[in-house]
Amino acid sequence: MRVHPWLSRIFVLNLCLQVLIVVTGGLVRLTGSGLGCPTWPQCEPGSYTPSFEAADGIHPYIEFGNRMVGIIVGFVALVMVIAVLRKARKSPFVSLSGLVLAGTIFQGVLGGITVRTGLNPGTVMAHFLISMSLIALSTLLVWNARSGPAPNPQVPHRARKLIRGFSWGTVSAVALILVLGTITTGSGPHSGDADEPARFGLDPATMSQLHADSVFLFFGLLAGILLSVRLVGGLQGATRPWLVVLAIALSQGLVGYVQYFLDLPIALVSLHMLGAAVLTLTVTWAQASLLRALR
Repeated sequence: MRVHPWLSRIFVLNLCLQVLIVVTGGLVRLTGSGLGCPTWPQCEPGSYTPSFEAADGIHPYIEFGNRMVGIIVGFVALVMVIAVLRKARKSPFVSLSGLVLAGTIFQGVLGGITVRTGLNPGTVMAHFLISMSLIALSTLLVWNARSGPAPNPQVPHRARKLIRGFSWGTVSAVALILVLGTITTGSGPHSGDADEPARFGLDPATMSQLHADSVFLFFGLLAGILLSVRLVGGLQGATRPWLVVLAIALSQGLVGYVQYFLDLPIALVSLHMLGAAVLTLTVTWAQASLLRALR
């Protein structure tokens, strides 16, 4: 469904910002800056900005910077909804953009709850997973704005059912990877607070193994998609995004193993978090393209 180029650019900007907030939020956690602003909605009692005392180091800068990025994300989401209501009222963009705005506002509230509960790992985990959901919704906005006429390949009914099963299984595996990945992080050394770490209390090695097992499941299902589509034929255009997913997933797997054996350096963990956001984006794009081709 084609839209005006400037509306499409707003969708792209929103998507980029939703990915950026994951990166900045990751830096807050990885640098132990989660309580750089010890309260919410104010940063410090009586002030919405930190005092930036030398003894506090970089923590207030990082946490306050993340909050400022969050405000920008919310503003762009609001502008996006207003633009959609003005220019594309009768379309899937209304519900998608509304969900993004509502989710973004909820993220701000959840961030405040996270700070007030001393960075409880459960709320930190939910904070990250909701961001992944917002990235998926934002991707669908961009995809819908840029998709052309639907193809009509002659795919047998049984083959359609099989391919849909593999694709939804792959999407579910990605969700499982993200959940286990956040639990693994919540059981490891990067708690978000350098002074009083809050953890799940689970064995990091065991959780890392479960996380890796879910990745193997994902690759098996992804292979099922690529092989079945190749055997059926006629879906080459819808298959290309899954090849991009394969490339991103292989890169993620490599970074994941390297960071584990190097004892979780901050730079590699940050890259892994960015990769999770990009994987969510590409899987959403690939799934939407494939389901559209199988209608």
